[in-house]
Amino acid sequence: MIGRDTALGSTVPVDVRLYGILDVGVCGDDGADLAEMAAEAVAGGCTLLQYREKSIENAREALARIRAIRAAITGTGVPLLVNDRCDLALAAEAEGVHLGQSDLHPAEARRILGSSAIIGLTLKSAAQADELYRLPVDYACIGGVFATTSKDNPDPPVGLDGFTRIAFRARLARGTGFPVGAIAGIDGSNAASIIAAGADGIALISALFSTEEVEARARDLRFRVDSALAARGAGRSAPA
Repeated sequence: MIGRDTALGSTVPVDVRLYGILDVGVCGDDGADLAEMAAEAVAGGCTLLQYREKSIENAREALARIRAIRAAITGTGVPLLVNDRCDLALAAEAEGVHLGQSDLHPAEARRILGSSAIIGLTLKSAAQADELYRLPVDYACIGGVFATTSKDNPDPPVGLDGFTRIAFRARLARGTGFPVGAIAGIDGSNAASIIAAGADGIALISALFSTEEVEARARDLRFRVDSALAARGAGRSAPA
């Protein structure tokens, strides 16, 4: 549950190893189906989930879907975040939000949601990473790393080299323990390479949810991530 105090608060531990994004454009808008996919993803090893609906025409229906997802994973210890919308996160008692660069400022989101909420931020450039020192966010996702058809992205992919540069600046701003994930175009074929490039985890939409075998796909991806982290000597990005 999200607190209602107005303190900025300290960093909330976040495990970004396998970050599943339930995008209604890919996963559909049936609440029961979304809840089932969420439960399967968590059973397969997802450490963080996000509900994403970029153009919400009916907030009440979106809220019902978020509540269904949260009910399906209650008791697992895996947080559910809502993309962009602090109001829906608060109403659904989700654990936090993920914000883009043009969404509500993280300081305002923190004021609304409180110190116990998880607030994530998308980074697309080193200059944006430099600003992290003054932002009350708990993790960042850098992207898009590779080309993707799961979402509209007017910016060109940053690639592995670009990811490494941005991640370096993010950790320079916030410390080596700050969780940094990667997003866009990531699947089983390149998961290990992005971890080797410095990611603490990977965020996925279609590579995880555009299949009926969600649990098996999550289990395979989690194995790849954990193996790559072990090979890098990094361990986990946050305690379980």
